[in-house]
This record gives sequence, C-alpha cells and structure tokens, in this order.
Amino acid sequence: MIQLDEKKLEKLHTAGDLLDAKYGKPGTETRRTFEEKAQAYYYGVILRDRRKELKMTQGELAEKTGTARSYIARIERGETDMQLSSFLRIAHALRIDFSPVFM
Repeated sequence: MIQLDEKKLEKLHTAGDLLDAKYGKPGTETRRTFEEKAQAYYYGVILRDRRKELKMTQGELAEKTGTARSYIARIERGETDMQLSSFLRIAHALRIDFSPVFM
C-alpha cells in the first residue's frame, strides 16, 4: 500500500481555494462576474460544438437566426451577454430541444 505524506497533502490546494484566491469568495461581486463569464463561455462552447456537428458555418447560423456572423462568433467565445430570446432562436436553428424547468 502507498503511504501518503501528510505534510505534502496539507500544502495542496482545492479548486475552490484557487478560485477564492483569484476571484474572491462565493457571493462577492468579483466571483459573480467570473461565474457569469464562465457560464457564457460554457453555453458558447455547447452552441459552437452543435453548429459544427451540423456542419453549419457561423454565417449560415446567423442567417437562420437573423443575426450577424460576428454576433454568433462573440457568443461562441463567451464574449457577449446573450438574451434569452436570442438563445432560444439559436437553439431552435441548431435543432436543440430546449425545455425550461421551473422549480
């Protein structure tokens, strides 16, 4: 059995520790800003991957949704705050079945 060095283990940081150090504790303005940007990036990646799966260009998606190609590019990079109506139009164009759940 492998013996772990307790002193080395004490020096390890959790992901939460690193996020707290860089972006502040949960609930702070800086942490909230970070989490919003991370979420925008996450949704952008999902939409980009689906668009590529369908072999659709950004221009084609923009045309289907009545938006500009540059807007689609900013969404895919997580650089813009997308409105719900835009998200739903894009999801529909990408044939993503989106059913909101309210709790």
